[in-house]
Amino acid sequence: MEKEAVLWKHDGSRIVCTACARRCSIPKDSNGFCFVRQNRGGKLVLANYGVLEAMQIDPIEKKPFNHFMPGTYVLGIGTSSCNWGCLFCQNHNISKEREIKGTEFGVEQIVDIALENGVDGIAYTYNEPTIFMEFVLDVARAAHDKGLFNVFVTNGYMTKESICMMKGLVDAVVVNLKGNGEQKFANKYEVVQSNEPVKEALVELKRAGIHVELTDLIIPLVGDSLEECRKLSEWVVGELGKETPIHFTRFYPDYKMLDFPSTPYETLLNHHKIAVDAGLKFVYIGNVVGNGYGNTYCPSCGKVCIRRDRFSVVEWKLNKHSGCESCAAKIPIVGEKPKTFDRKEIVCLV
Repeated sequence: MEKEAVLWKHDGSRIVCTACARRCSIPKDSNGFCFVRQNRGGKLVLANYGVLEAMQIDPIEKKPFNHFMPGTYVLGIGTSSCNWGCLFCQNHNISKEREIKGTEFGVEQIVDIALENGVDGIAYTYNEPTIFMEFVLDVARAAHDKGLFNVFVTNGYMTKESICMMKGLVDAVVVNLKGNGEQKFANKYEVVQSNEPVKEALVELKRAGIHVELTDLIIPLVGDSLEECRKLSEWVVGELGKETPIHFTRFYPDYKMLDFPSTPYETLLNHHKIAVDAGLKFVYIGNVVGNGYGNTYCPSCGKVCIRRDRFSVVEWKLNKHSGCESCAAKIPIVGEKPKTFDRKEIVCLV
């Protein structure tokens, strides 16, 4: 199914897509970098509107969000293609597609599936949701009408125009940086000319009142600089605030980087220390089973406020005002104590 897009403008005989920071200038009967945004007869259409390649129920911690609605579950949806060209993509089976594939779903149908499965929100994830923004916004609006929240898992390579439309519909975003956001790494391994639009988007998202968390995929040998980690951490403290959650995540070899090693745990610990020393209060380590850095600790007294077992909340030690039970210090958590710590079955629906 296709539908006329909203995020675009005319530029003579071409169309300029304004969804992502590439701002592709697209001639007639052609497409942008992402392929799915196409110039058809002088209008931009989203060629895969409602065509999903992935739909699954996940704990929100898997996205990963640790400070937005902890312990809840989301219906994750994704489509084909991407606006980046990452050589290490773990979802390359859908992100590298250059044809429209998948199963067609209507907006209300997706919301109904979410409600039938008892989840709390909808996550736009698996591939880059900015490229199917118009469908995101339609689903998000219908989801809000039914009392569901909306979370957006993104590389952050988006425009002010997109963020303006997200305001009031998308409740939280996690922006997935890679290699500490270092520019040479982005050029070679992500096919991105500049990472500055990501930083600009982060500031705009924060200004728009959208909950923001960060992940940083640490790739050995090419994207694990401790100096770049320090620069990034100091930037986050200065521009987004010291209470911004950041997750340093282990890399596992995939796609065209199968000959690279997994990230050593010591490297992740070093990143964690640098971020804490820079002033960040909530620093996590991800993709490492059994490490204690998936828990939320009170920065005032050091006690565990939320204990996690991988992606599941197993202990909640916050009072009804989101204060630490030990010292009453306010912890910046959006959400309340889960009604149950029982684990839902992870269900793949597409």
